[in-house]
Amino acid sequence: MCGIVGYIGTREAYPILIKGLHRLEYRGYDSAGVALINGKGQLNVYKAKGKVAELETYCVDKDTGGTIGIAHTRWATHGEPNTTNAHPHYSESERLAIIHNGIIENYGVLKAGLQGEGYTFRSDTDTEVLVQLIEYTQLNQHVNLKTAVQLALQQVIGAYAIAILDKEHPDTLIAARKGSPLVVGIGEEEYFVASDATPIVEYTDKVIYIEDEEVVVVSTKEQGTTAKGVDITTINNVAKTPEIKRLELSLSQLEKGGYPHFMLKEIFEQPRTLTDSMRGRVNIRQDNIALSGFIDNKERFLNAKRIIITACGTSWHAGLIAMYAIEEFAQIPVEVEYSSEFRYRKPVINKDDVVIAISQSGETADTLAAIQLAKSKGAFIFSICNVVGASIPRLSDSGCYTHVGPEIGVASTKAFTAQVTALTMLALCIGKEKGTMSEEQYLTIVRELGQIPDKIERMLGQNKRIADFAKTFTYAQNFIYLGRGYNYPVAMEGALKLKEISYIHAEGYPAAEMKHGPIALISQEMPVVVVAPHCGTYEKVVSNIQEIKARKGRVIAVVTEGDELVSKIADYTIEVPETEECLTPLLTVIPLQLLAYHIAVVKGCDVDQPRNLAKSVTVE
Repeated sequence: MCGIVGYIGTREAYPILIKGLHRLEYRGYDSAGVALINGKGQLNVYKAKGKVAELETYCVDKDTGGTIGIAHTRWATHGEPNTTNAHPHYSESERLAIIHNGIIENYGVLKAGLQGEGYTFRSDTDTEVLVQLIEYTQLNQHVNLKTAVQLALQQVIGAYAIAILDKEHPDTLIAARKGSPLVVGIGEEEYFVASDATPIVEYTDKVIYIEDEEVVVVSTKEQGTTAKGVDITTINNVAKTPEIKRLELSLSQLEKGGYPHFMLKEIFEQPRTLTDSMRGRVNIRQDNIALSGFIDNKERFLNAKRIIITACGTSWHAGLIAMYAIEEFAQIPVEVEYSSEFRYRKPVINKDDVVIAISQSGETADTLAAIQLAKSKGAFIFSICNVVGASIPRLSDSGCYTHVGPEIGVASTKAFTAQVTALTMLALCIGKEKGTMSEEQYLTIVRELGQIPDKIERMLGQNKRIADFAKTFTYAQNFIYLGRGYNYPVAMEGALKLKEISYIHAEGYPAAEMKHGPIALISQEMPVVVVAPHCGTYEKVVSNIQEIKARKGRVIAVVTEGDELVSKIADYTIEVPETEECLTPLLTVIPLQLLAYHIAVVKGCDVDQPRNLAKSVTVE
């Protein structure tokens, strides 16, 4: 959840680290800190509560010299967000400094043991326990730092991505990971470590993705038994051969490009990102779909007795839409599971099950654990991810990348529509191959899918109008979102977006369930957003809207272009182009993203970095 970055080379480390923290701030922004070894061999640690800008202000008059350093932006787990609990953390002697992303589950036992040895603690964090344990191991077993790290990590239960400095060895940086992402960048006489590639792309396109329980020693000089370059071993000291990959990421993707927020930029990128998601998969005639992950494993899907989809948050909503499509087109039973519940409830998993894992980052801790469980039971794992080289696709048997580029805004937008697109293509591939859908239906949907980017482009022209009437609803304390069929998950996604960035309580319901309880909440003060395209159960949804209006509810309706019936009833309408029912979520979600965005902006909320949230949930 936190963001870590480290540098060792010939340049001044501080500017590189601060820029890296800004790039990683979507991972956490409760506090930030930096540790640097200067030319005199001094290890300086500077920390500040709040965002990276607060750290920069604090460091204005500090000694930030040095060509080696580590830095951290925090999403708090153990200990409240404050300067004391911010990373980096010193060891007892202040010889070592550490940064950490993850959770040490047995930190209480380890801390008690160290306190019994006379160690004292400055913070409430689990991270400080780890750096104290490493120093204790080094001193008491008379081993070098790498060995001390290996031995200490053998005692740790939990997840970690760490980077450590030792002021006695100013030419060496040590890092390790288990369950939390870590990448090493290879430059010219310089090296980088980071939670992901965003701080690295400006300097190099060569990276090494570190695997679980691996320890990396990066050195710019040969000294003793430490060789110059990158050395990777396991925590059990088994040597590993680094595999250098090339980044598919550009610096321009990490900038706002003139938009006031990343979220708005990413909403407006969706015509392009969906085109990119379909490129090479939907042929130029738009009459066929080819997914290599399906083609290479066709029999596993065709023989599947059941498909289990596991995901969290927005990805879970995408999974619900996929359930409708797969069951309609492929006639295979589908279950959609919250990863956090699935991994703990002793699920029945069979060898002929296909498990589809959905995660934008590919590092979501609960989803990663869920597929590890499913894999141990013999299920076939297929993943839908955005970040190439992430943990979930590496653990999967096959999968499909969404190719939308980095999503910096914490509230997911373009990743959601790309996930729905990928899952829809998969459902069509299975249905066609099984013969459970007609050729005519298949061709109609494939051709219509190819038109979706242009239709989204048209819809984005309503942005100003949505911004104007969004001002009306900043007073609201609560919202209800309603939808049916394919658009019930869209209602939940719309509600989640509003909650995430405007801090207005909102709930998504199947429209027909309203009279089984939620209708009691309807009043003039309760805005109701109804997703009502002219397809499927349209007439039923119209009846639901009439029930709301009869109780003086205020209705914002998302309708198909040319709709006259709902437009006469609702207080506000937003039109979307006509399309096939299974593809309506790709259109109906766009105005809900814009509505949430504009309400949050008018309220003065930080839409890119909403309170208490982080982009990638790499801890439980």
